[in-house]
Formats: sequence, structure tokens, C-alpha cells
Amino acid sequence: MATVLYGQEHLASFDATHAVQLRLHDGPLDLAWKHSGMTSDFIAEMMALRFLSSRRRYNQVRHDIGYLTNELIENAIKFRAPGEIAIEAMAEDDNFKMRISNFVDRQTAARFQRLLSTITQGDPSDLLIQRIEASAKMADSGSGLGLLTLMSDYKADLAWLFEEDRARNRAKIETYAAMPISPS
Repeated sequence: MATVLYGQEHLASFDATHAVQLRLHDGPLDLAWKHSGMTSDFIAEMMALRFLSSRRRYNQVRHDIGYLTNELIENAIKFRAPGEIAIEAMAEDDNFKMRISNFVDRQTAARFQRLLSTITQGDPSDLLIQRIEASAKMADSGSGLGLLTLMSDYKADLAWLFEEDRARNRAKIETYAAMPISPS
């Protein structure tokens, strides 16, 4: 089984000991994008509760974590192969960290790896502008705009670990994110 890592290598040593752990399963709920919003709102609320003494900081932390988690969970739902999506999230000190695990078919993994080869090289702000200009010229699903926005505007560090499963013609993707929690 081949393993490939893109992005910030240090993120892949995620310790989930104190993380909130959620699993989204296929089944009667017919896993859809609406579940991304509900799940990200739940995680954002849990992580922001410790900042209730400052309404402004609470709202900012809730918004930032909600945006990050929604973008990553939405991608996992949108591009997944059948199987569960595992989500682990935690806030420690002034950092939010998460890991999302899901499966994709081999073709989707190959397309995503080509995209990551491009968006993980260079300055995220410059790449974001280039991608916005390129996507204005053609409708492009999977353009990387959301990921570049996270890296550029939210200062998120991201990494992706791919483990190929040739026997099942799919790959497991673990998406890692770390983001500073805004100061008061």
C-alpha cells in the first residue's frame, strides 16, 4: 500500500487523546452537504464555549472554527467513496486542530493529488488570486479555492495523507488542519 503526504508534515502526528470524535455513516440519513453544516456548527460551538466571557472572541472563534470545519467536512462528503467519515477535533491553548478521515475512489485521489501538488507550493494568497481569476473563466468544481482561502485568510496549516488500497480500488484520505484561535 503506497502512502503519500502533502502539506505540513508535522500535522500528521495528530494525537486524538483529548479530541471530540464524531462519525458520519452512510445509511438512512443519506449523507449530504446539510450534514456538513450541522456537524461543523456543533464542533464550532463546543470549541468556542470556553470563550463565553468575551462575546466578541466567542463569536470570532465560533465563526473561524465553523468555517474551517464546514469546508473540510463538506469536501469529505462531496468527494467520498462509500464508507464512514471520521472527524476528530480539539482546541488546546490558542490552537484548533482536527483530522478528518474518509475514502475516495482512485480516480478522485489522483485528481486531488494533482490539485494538492499545485496549491501546496507557493504563497497561498498569490495562489488564491490566481485560482479566483482562473475559475472566473470556467466553472471548475474542485478548484481548491476553499482550501486556499483557509490557508490565506484563516492562517490554517493543512496536510493530507493518502493511503492507497488497491484491493478495493480506493484510497483513504486523512485531512489534517491546525489554525490559531483568534486573540481577544
